Amino acid sequence: MNKARIAAQSRSHLDERLRELGPATRYASPVRGWIKAIRDALGMSTAQLAKRLGVKQPSVVALQQSEAKGTIELATLRRAAEALDCTLVYALVPNKPLEAIVRDRARTFARRRLEPVEHSMLLEDQKVTAKDGDARLDEIVRATNPRLFWD
Repeated sequence: MNKARIAAQSRSHLDERLRELGPATRYASPVRGWIKAIRDALGMSTAQLAKRLGVKQPSVVALQQSEAKGTIELATLRRAAEALDCTLVYALVPNKPLEAIVRDRARTFARRRLEPVEHSMLLEDQKVTAKDGDARLDEIVRATNPRLFWD
């Protein structure tokens, strides 16, 4: 099986799994972070969370601040989640299906390759029709190693 086909299958499987998550906006963090929001919702003080984490109370305040700033380490966030009887769910959720991202990028790549040819043909009064142009785009996309789309 060639690399392009394997990559396409991987995209398809990931797109299926990611579809279950729904839109990324659904997981927007609370303004002050998940740790503080969940700790407050549980009625737990920073001192109580500190005890569960085996750290001092000011460390929990710093932990909450680093999460809110986006500078917290994943391992630290995972420990905090466990101390709050939660599970850390870490995912990169694409803004659109992976297949659409690759298709759009591939078509942009193919258009850049076709521009000089189409320009020359136009100068020779051999304008490419939209239908022929789309067929050529698709042909270039199929024949090109997908890794080249990202250069």
